[in-house]
Amino acid sequence: MADSTGSTALRVLQLNLCNSGRAGCYTGRSVTEAAEVIRAELPDLVTLNEICQDDVAALEHVFAAVHGGGTVVSAFKAAGDRPTGAVTECRNGQPYGVGLLTHLAAPYPGHTVHSGIHPTQDVTDPEERAWLCVHVAGLLHACTTHLAATSATVALAQCAHLLATVVPMIRRSTGYAPTVLSGDLNLRHGGSPDVRSCVPPGYLRIDDGAVQQIMATTDVTICCSRSIGMRGATDHPGLLATLTIDDDQRPAWAATAPGRAPARVAPLRRARWARHRAGQAAVNGR
Repeated sequence: MADSTGSTALRVLQLNLCNSGRAGCYTGRSVTEAAEVIRAELPDLVTLNEICQDDVAALEHVFAAVHGGGTVVSAFKAAGDRPTGAVTECRNGQPYGVGLLTHLAAPYPGHTVHSGIHPTQDVTDPEERAWLCVHVAGLLHACTTHLAATSATVALAQCAHLLATVVPMIRRSTGYAPTVLSGDLNLRHGGSPDVRSCVPPGYLRIDDGAVQQIMATTDVTICCSRSIGMRGATDHPGLLATLTIDDDQRPAWAATAPGRAPARVAPLRRARWARHRAGQAAVNGR
């Protein structure tokens, strides 16, 4: 992911797959379609909403085959189920929730997984919404969540909790890393409430024109975003963006965890990064 200048290109793909088997948008085809998109777009980070636990494992195999080297990290967090006090289940009995896949080039710096249930929930909704973060030492802090669909006010509180409480808490224990949040937030630009109300000062944000959002800290540049059609397999398009992490823009207060130096990632994909830089220059008229 890194080039010789110290910048890291990161292709982020957000997918809401509506694969519980219980919702009206379920088709049974969304995981297969997601696999095709991963093969075609070669993302470095994939965030997955409305997905069964076994689906994450299936897409992990595709993701690993696409990258063919380095380390693939896979994580899943089930949503809670208010009536039973257990987890929400897909129709097939698998836990249902959110997932994340990311590819780490050698040398592998290590990672930690953090997850939880948002403290604010819509009590009329049996599904208790979850959040999930993967912290890669000194390199990247990636999170996903699928916020309340039944109350925009609750969704806003959940968004604020993740960005203003959870992410800083993890930083205090693991050290700083550039942060990316990608997911179906069920909040819109220009909505009431507006998604921008929960974006911390200085964060960048893009969306798919609807409720899927990608946010990042100021040491990350977001460019080249586009929606990807899912051929009717789910009720949301994919959202793909190219991010650039610039070490020179890292905040001066950013500190690593005690005894841990910032990790550097070997440049496994210089050719793709060169193509991206050339394409970006063309877009900018340079």
